[in-house]
Amino acid sequence: MALCLPALLSAGPPARAQSASPPAREVVLPIENVRFEYAQVLAVRPVQQVLRTTSTERVCSDPSRPEVLVPENVLNARRNAAEAAGRPPPANLRHCRMAPVVREYQRPIAYDVDYVYRGNKFRTRMGRDPGNRLRIRISIMPAPLE
Repeated sequence: MALCLPALLSAGPPARAQSASPPAREVVLPIENVRFEYAQVLAVRPVQQVLRTTSTERVCSDPSRPEVLVPENVLNARRNAAEAAGRPPPANLRHCRMAPVVREYQRPIAYDVDYVYRGNKFRTRMGRDPGNRLRIRISIMPAPLE
């Protein structure tokens, strides 16, 4: 069987098929040369996400100030009871109402990092603050021939 294998390989395809296709070229894949070094960080700026929450909370007015926002016809039970009994309403009575309260929170979702390596400035976005130096990956590979 070993004798038949070279005979099959040397026979090749028919002559008509050889003339129609270009000759096969050997493909060589270059090896990537990689090393790691450190770059100096110039600036780090957090990228903020703004979160807004709305909740309904009890908001009470100061009894020393007249409440402008509450309509005249809205009175609470203590005031009605005091007026019905013929007594003046208590001085420390506070007007309370339920009101929507909007709060904003900011949280960092990423960091824009400016750094310099061998005199060239670069910018990248990272998930965490790298500190004063940044480990970078240096990859050297020949450009493909055109």
